[in-house]
Amino acid sequence: MDFNQLWQNFADIVTKHYFDFEGRARRQQFWWFVLVYFIIAIVLGVIQTILHVGNLLTGLLALALLLPNLGLAARRLHDIDRSGWWLLIGLIPIVGWILLIYWYVQPGTTGANQFGADPKA
Repeated sequence: MDFNQLWQNFADIVTKHYFDFEGRARRQQFWWFVLVYFIIAIVLGVIQTILHVGNLLTGLLALALLLPNLGLAARRLHDIDRSGWWLLIGLIPIVGWILLIYWYVQPGTTGANQFGADPKA
């Protein structure tokens, strides 16, 4: 995947799927979004350190991308045939996070499931 496709995938999630909590998301889509999010956060972290503005820029980024991030995570859980409500398990420190990461790396169910058609099809 080249940089333009990577950026387009990120931009699609942020613009077209901003409030989208229905359907399914592939692992590739989820992890590319996470990668771009972290790259932007690191760049903003360096900039805010240089400008001495505390955590203002990364906080604004987190706030701006909160809904797309939650929506994508819920759609990723839908791909493995789990409800988006399982995101709440992330409120349990360490154990919840490990379980969510484990689910995020699992392959999606083949064919349609209760949340929609297979996104690979």
